[in-house]
Amino acid sequence: MSRIASASPSIRPHEPARPEALAPAVEVMDLRKEFIRRERRPGRRSLKRPVAVLKDVSFRIERGECVAILGQNGSGKSTLVRLLSTLLLNDGGSARVFGYDVFTEPRPIRRLVNRVSVEASFFKKMSSVENLSYAARFYGMTARETRTRIPQILERVGFPLDRRSDSMENLSRGMQQKVALARALLTSPVLLLLDEPTTGLDPRSKLEVQGFIRELRASHDVTILLCTHDLDEAELLADRVGILDRGELLVLEPADELRRRYRAATLEEAFFAATGRSFELESAEEGGRP
Repeated sequence: MSRIASASPSIRPHEPARPEALAPAVEVMDLRKEFIRRERRPGRRSLKRPVAVLKDVSFRIERGECVAILGQNGSGKSTLVRLLSTLLLNDGGSARVFGYDVFTEPRPIRRLVNRVSVEASFFKKMSSVENLSYAARFYGMTARETRTRIPQILERVGFPLDRRSDSMENLSRGMQQKVALARALLTSPVLLLLDEPTTGLDPRSKLEVQGFIRELRASHDVTILLCTHDLDEAELLADRVGILDRGELLVLEPADELRRRYRAATLEEAFFAATGRSFELESAEEGGRP
């Protein structure tokens, strides 16, 4: 992958200040997560039962690598992202990010990781610039840095100049997703957790965002975990592709090896061969919620 000369020289990754800095970017061992779900029973009290969303998932991501995870809604993709971003606690197994234990050392991880998801939250009454300025202050950026960096980042993700003062509640779903991407990229994270990052974007904006992600990797060795419904996006951006089915990680390897393993011409055919189910784009995210 060639370096892109237009990359902003002001984007600098935050380095982990620990001996474990040489550890893999992500190490997951036998990770498990359950949610309690209610089953309604006519004329009787609802029944609560645990449902396994992730089942003994293990994998490793090296520094600077991009790994894509494919899976239908309900497969556990978003739960995996929320666990690694310290938003959920596990029910078994372990996970480490740059040597830090995700569940006992969350504070340093939050300085190294940024997450983009289909459920991005904002201060709805504030504008995109105000939301980004707030995030920048949280990460210790100076006012001088934000004055330069915020317009650059918004431009790179294709956010229109004439809408930067509009409150978030008056923006379309696609525009809000661009702000979510800008917020994640603003602080130059060492690890990007991307959960359906281009959902809701028009084709041109989608290509711009994918190009910027590739640029960021080429310039700064950012590590990326990408959960996507877009098979072309997975193949374009990822060094390895995994298939997550009903909470189990079935395989994780380069796309061409994945196709050879299942004697498939496309990733979609490989997915069907691995799971016995077609790969369908669904609007609702997986049902497991804390």
